[in-house]
Amino acid sequence: MDRITKSLLKEHSDEYGIHTEKESDQFEHFSSYLMTLRHFTDSFTPDEVVIGSGGDTGIDGIAIIVNGSFVVEPEEIEDLVDTNGYLDVTFVFVQAETSSSFNTQKIGQFGYGVQDFISEHPSLVRNDSISQKAEVFSEIYERSSKFTRGNPSAFLYYVTTGKWTEDQNLDARRGSVETDILSTGLFEKVSMRCYGASELQSSYRDSKNAIACEIAFAEKVTLPEMKGVQQAYIGVLPVNEYKKLIHNEDSEIIHSLFYDNVRHWQEWNPVNTEIQGTLKDETEQQYFPIFNNGVTVVAKNIQPTGNKLLIEDYQVVNGCQTSYVIHETLDDIDDGVRVPVRLIATVNQDIKNSIIKATNRQTTVGDDQLIALTDFPKKLEDFFPSFDGKKRLFYERRSRQYSGQDGIEKVRIINMTMLVRSFASVFLDLPHRTTRNYKSLLKSIGSDIFNPDDRLEMYYLSAFLHYRLEQLFRAQTIDRELKVARYHLLMAFRYLAVTDNCPTKRNSADMQRYCDKVLEVAWDDVKSEKVFQQAVAVVKGIAAGNFHRDNIRTEPFTNGVRKKI
Repeated sequence: MDRITKSLLKEHSDEYGIHTEKESDQFEHFSSYLMTLRHFTDSFTPDEVVIGSGGDTGIDGIAIIVNGSFVVEPEEIEDLVDTNGYLDVTFVFVQAETSSSFNTQKIGQFGYGVQDFISEHPSLVRNDSISQKAEVFSEIYERSSKFTRGNPSAFLYYVTTGKWTEDQNLDARRGSVETDILSTGLFEKVSMRCYGASELQSSYRDSKNAIACEIAFAEKVTLPEMKGVQQAYIGVLPVNEYKKLIHNEDSEIIHSLFYDNVRHWQEWNPVNTEIQGTLKDETEQQYFPIFNNGVTVVAKNIQPTGNKLLIEDYQVVNGCQTSYVIHETLDDIDDGVRVPVRLIATVNQDIKNSIIKATNRQTTVGDDQLIALTDFPKKLEDFFPSFDGKKRLFYERRSRQYSGQDGIEKVRIINMTMLVRSFASVFLDLPHRTTRNYKSLLKSIGSDIFNPDDRLEMYYLSAFLHYRLEQLFRAQTIDRELKVARYHLLMAFRYLAVTDNCPTKRNSADMQRYCDKVLEVAWDDVKSEKVFQQAVAVVKGIAAGNFHRDNIRTEPFTNGVRKKI
């Protein structure tokens, strides 16, 4: 392994707390993370991708991305179908070798392992991680009628520390793997890519940068100077330029760009159907800029060079539905179609929040949710890192917000999904609803979750318990089979850590004092491990050896844990 790759590997391993001494294991985490990041830009940890050794069918990492969400549990599929009404799926398979060369036999073995994984009658031995991924796979294909946008895509990455030279034999073997998997009829698109050290290094550097895009925006007006706004433009953008803003290099839509994660894509409701009708009609296409309300993009920085703009660290804060319709209808849209766009550069969060609220007033997101998704996360973002040393956490409001900041252990970054699930478990006693009924939790944002009057300590405590438990899983101090009950363990910790009853008034000084008492236990490595082991004993007692999700993820199981405590 060359010195540069070795250095980047060490940096990545330190950031994610990957302390295994085997360089090959570290490289599997490193490669799996970077290849997945090409298709999913929100926070996740390599542990959620890496399969583990033995019974891995020749695959080192599998990531399953459904409707823009990173999926690890079969129950999440049903929830996503209920929420969105469709399934848009990408599979990422990774094989990582520290070898400095590429090998036709290894390429073939990797391809065979993927084919066995997707087979209804697999022949290879499977470990628990592979089996769970296979359950998700089956859950997806049992709902194939929901593939309204076409069958899933599959991306295979064979990664080494060498250099890919387009060798004819290697390339032929790679092509045959693509053909064999595509011939199963399970996928719309299959792509196998062989990456060496230079591609890995480039991917790692990209992972440290916020999302950026350069567009040609000729038909625009520069708006007058405004306090707190660095630059602002309004105009019409050719559809081929607009798609650069919302697509990755594989023409997949970048889901993390869209602020409105609660409402998200509303499938083909009457409004979206009407938008699509306009874009498909050869006569009406030209009127799109005057028929459509347009798209609002807020960026941290814009660098103009003539008619070209380099847009850095940006989000589409209004125009989610328009963007998805354009994405779905691109084949029918003439290159001359224009998209009305407002483009604003500001680092002032109050201004950004005001833009979000003003441009989303006409949507189905209520005022309470708008406030909860703008003002409250900003408070959390400021509050989480206010603690010293090993107590410090970071709340991620924007995708890859902390990617380029040195000295931050990435396992200390908590995103919205992690926090909502942890809070619902710790303070709402709803661990059974964190995966199968996550949609119902999102409906609680602005009331039971992210209530503007809530003490921030409640959310920090929930996040820290999540961080500490994952730390114990990584160290294998707690058996990974308990991961299915991780949210029950979080709930149990609060009950077991202190004998005090939790105050009913969530904005009171009593609530702050209560959280402080639980945190004193959580911050202490020895005490927190002891309490989590007590929680494990309770959960194991109630499970009675049955750790299947259908047993664990139920309200009776939650009630049993509470009663036992």
